[in-house]
Amino acid sequence: MTADIAGAMEALKHLDIETNPAALKAKSRDFYWYSPVLKDRLDEVIADFAVSPRTEAEVIEVLKVCYAHDVPVTARGTGTGNYGQAMPLAGGCVLHLNQMNKVKEIAPGRLVVEPGAILKDIDAETRAHSNQELRMYSSTWATASIGGFIAGGSGGVGSVHWGVLRDVGNIIRLRVVTMEAEPRIIEITGEELHRVSHAYGTNGIITEIEMPLAQAYDWEELFVTFDDFETALRYAYDLASCDGLLLKLVTVFEPPIAHEYFQRVKPHVTPDQTVLALMVAPHSMPGFLTHLGAWDGEIAYRKGETDWPRDPGHIFEYTWNHTTLRALKVDPAITYLQVGIGTEDPVELTLKLREEFSPEVLLHVEVTRQQGKVGFGSLSLVKFTTEERLDEIIRIHEEMGAPNFNPHRYTLEEGGRQIVDQRQLDFKREADPKGLLNPGKMIAWDDPDWSYDRMYAWPGLVKAAE
Repeated sequence: MTADIAGAMEALKHLDIETNPAALKAKSRDFYWYSPVLKDRLDEVIADFAVSPRTEAEVIEVLKVCYAHDVPVTARGTGTGNYGQAMPLAGGCVLHLNQMNKVKEIAPGRLVVEPGAILKDIDAETRAHSNQELRMYSSTWATASIGGFIAGGSGGVGSVHWGVLRDVGNIIRLRVVTMEAEPRIIEITGEELHRVSHAYGTNGIITEIEMPLAQAYDWEELFVTFDDFETALRYAYDLASCDGLLLKLVTVFEPPIAHEYFQRVKPHVTPDQTVLALMVAPHSMPGFLTHLGAWDGEIAYRKGETDWPRDPGHIFEYTWNHTTLRALKVDPAITYLQVGIGTEDPVELTLKLREEFSPEVLLHVEVTRQQGKVGFGSLSLVKFTTEERLDEIIRIHEEMGAPNFNPHRYTLEEGGRQIVDQRQLDFKREADPKGLLNPGKMIAWDDPDWSYDRMYAWPGLVKAAE
């Protein structure tokens, strides 16, 4: 199967097509360079052209034409993902959905929106309409699209209360277009949502999203310090367990993360202090202060009350994937892990991980709600030395009972639990019979007998990189 790039571009020339090399390179990239492993593998990947549809009808047209000309199609939002999810490993067409950005409906507890809408813009519109907001969002709230969040994300700010995106009720409905000779429109709800959420656009293009909303608040944003890491961990777990407090964020930074990598926080904390980033609903502040009073923590910063010479900005922009970004700006040798610590005695496992790895690996713990229980995950910072040592660190984590969702791999399976999601594979067979949607990202499609004994290298990638 040989792609007829010229034929597809000719057939689509009346649409918004991009072929300028510099612009095309930018639209072929995400934050893959967080990982030195992916930077080494994916640095030369680039599409042959990009198309920015304005309507679902134009999406259908692009998919139909590219199907007829055997041209791969990789969907993209704003490129804030971290694993090469939106990078076109086989070249072809980048389907840039940034112009499909309308909020179509806002109702009590829900909204309908196009995939290219920016999370920040959605919240602005829903707040203005009825003082509602998204339940959760990535730390890239100011720049990330809702479609990219659903197709490539897993949770974020708000997960301490609402769980993760794939938990029941956190996505209501997705409208998806297939890539066939005659593309179909499929409305997906309920259990079937797992077929396309967090699938990197490998088995359908999302053109409309229905999401739940929650009451909006002017969240209290705080940094709290502790002199003892274990006490800080136990406090964070206990705080998140307070059912009467409405929280949007509980994050714990092992020292010296805050002092070393948060430049506007650095003057106000010591290298030995554990720092927590918190978001608390205003009406929960009296209860929060009562709870804090039973512990040894101190409020170092409270937005609107603490006057620092350099305002730190949004507290959530120090958490989740922004922690790694801030560390990289100070030390380019930093990379990270995504560690599942879970709900079964997470404090003790976290302490064991620290004893094993610190300071080579520094814990950045995000507290979440997991099936009704408080749980920990860590987007740990790693002092990168070699790829072999990085793989060894991950292996030891696994042996200690802390599974890794490997951010140094570009496939769905390796970035998950190294198992095939049969629902996603089956839907790809139905919705993408030629395998043209975001090729190279689903091992089960290309090599169902893969043993996961080494990093998967998609055969088509070499040609794309030449």
